[in-house]
Amino acid sequence: MPLKDATTKTVVKKEPATSRDRRPRRPSLSNEEFLDKALDLFLEQGFERTSIDAITAAAGIAKRTVYARYGDKKTLFKAALQRAIEEWLVPVERLRQAECATLEESLLAIAYILVDNMLSPKGLRLLRLTNAESGHMPEIGAFTVRQGEQPTIAYLADLFQRHLAKDATSFPEAEDAAQAFLDLVVGGPANEAAWGVVSERTAIDQRTRYGVRLLLHGLLGSSTTSAALSDARLADENLRLKKLLAESLIELDQARERLGSVAGGDKTAKK
Repeated sequence: MPLKDATTKTVVKKEPATSRDRRPRRPSLSNEEFLDKALDLFLEQGFERTSIDAITAAAGIAKRTVYARYGDKKTLFKAALQRAIEEWLVPVERLRQAECATLEESLLAIAYILVDNMLSPKGLRLLRLTNAESGHMPEIGAFTVRQGEQPTIAYLADLFQRHLAKDATSFPEAEDAAQAFLDLVVGGPANEAAWGVVSERTAIDQRTRYGVRLLLHGLLGSSTTSAALSDARLADENLRLKKLLAESLIELDQARERLGSVAGGDKTAKK
């Protein structure tokens, strides 16, 4: 019987791996889904206590991928915040479509839209996160205001300008009025909700209507706005006063005639 060469190797043929042999992989998240996941963790644990390790573990993404995309945790936080603002912000075109015949009706319709948006889960998440982190990161609060409020304020200022100004320079408080609208009408219910105060919908709507009337009639009574609005009113008032003066002069002449008649009658009686 021939001897086998000691150097001969036995080749073991491996069977191809089946689907049962492969370990299941977690479905990869889109970048938007990853940012949403990161924002949820930032809200739940706070910026300081949320680590990149925790975010990557929750999202199933390699740490090197996160650093390659964002560089550091603060940049990731701002990106997640930017994503939340863009998703939450009401488009200006939608606000324009809500405009009505009068300024008061327009402001009320816009107020309902903005209040509902602030009280939505996305709005409250953004508000609570910004409030929690802006104390030790003031740039986060400024970033949120710049990205979230400024487009709305610019639109509202234009709305006030179109209704209250006779020309482009006659209502310089337009931006102040827009900010006051957001603070007084929209900010109240949002701040209460952020602090956990839950109000009935009817109460929110009632305060919204009252806030719009209070703001608008306060504006209509301001000196600068009155100067822009009151030419026609002053003309009407001037006409009314002239009519009243004419009627008073007529009554005065009639009174003089009556007095003259009485005086003439007394002289005749004495004779």
